[in-house]
Amino acid sequence: MTACFTSRTTSTADLDLATWVPHYLPAWSSRAETRAAYDVRDSCLHLRVPVDHPVWCEGDHLPPIRVSGIQSGSWSGPVGSTLGQQPFRDGQTVREEQPEHRGWLPDGGWVELRARAVVSPRSMVALWMVGFERTPEESAEICVTEMFGDAVEPGVSTAVGMGLHPFRDPAVSEDFEAPRLPNDLADWHTYAVRWDRDRADFHVDGTLVRSCPRPPGYPLQLMLATFDFPEKSLGDDADLVPELVVDWVRGYA
Repeated sequence: MTACFTSRTTSTADLDLATWVPHYLPAWSSRAETRAAYDVRDSCLHLRVPVDHPVWCEGDHLPPIRVSGIQSGSWSGPVGSTLGQQPFRDGQTVREEQPEHRGWLPDGGWVELRARAVVSPRSMVALWMVGFERTPEESAEICVTEMFGDAVEPGVSTAVGMGLHPFRDPAVSEDFEAPRLPNDLADWHTYAVRWDRDRADFHVDGTLVRSCPRPPGYPLQLMLATFDFPEKSLGDDADLVPELVVDWVRGYA
C-alpha cells in the first residue's frame, strides 16, 4: 500500500482522506484548532508549521508545542469522557468527540517513509505508529524515525531516533535510541521498519540500524508530523517555518 496523496481531479492533488485524518489528536482540542498546514505539489506532501500556526492544546499541554500532523486512524468517546488516543496526562477529557476512522492500521510487515526536511534547533519531524487504543493496553508505539533540529549537524550527520515506547502496554518494554548517522536531513532518505510479533528491525536507506524485541502485536495507526517548540527559541527565529517534505509513505504485508 502506498498512502500519501491522491488526485481528486486531473489537475489537483490532495491527501487521500479515506486514509488520512489531517489533524493531530483532535479529541483533546478540536478539528478547527488542530488542522494540519500542508499542500501537495511536485508529487510530494509538504507538511509545515507556519509562524501563525496555533499552539496545540494551549494552556494544557506543557511545554507548548505547535504541530502539523496527519494520522491514519482516529476515534474518541463523548465530550467529557477520558476515552481517546494518546492522552498526555491523567484524567484528560475529550473536548470534541471524534468519529471512528480506520484508514490504514497495519499489524506487521514493512512500512517506510521517503522524505527530507527543513528544521531549526526549535523543531523536529517524525513518523511513528501507535495502537488504535480501544483499550488502554493497546497503546504502545513503534517510532520509525524522529529527528530533532538541535541534533542535526547540517551537511554532516543527524541523530535518528527509533525504537519502542510502551506507554500503557505492560507487554512492551522501553527500547529507544537515537544513533547518529552520516545523513543530511535536508537530503532525501528512506526510513523504514519491518516488524512481526517477535522483533522490529529499523532501517535507514536500506541498511539495518537496530532491532528491538517484542514490539506491539496489534494493529497500529500511522502518525506523521512536523513540530515546533516555541520554548526552544533563540530569540531571532520567529520567522522560521519547519517543513517535512514526503515523497511517499508505503507499506507491505
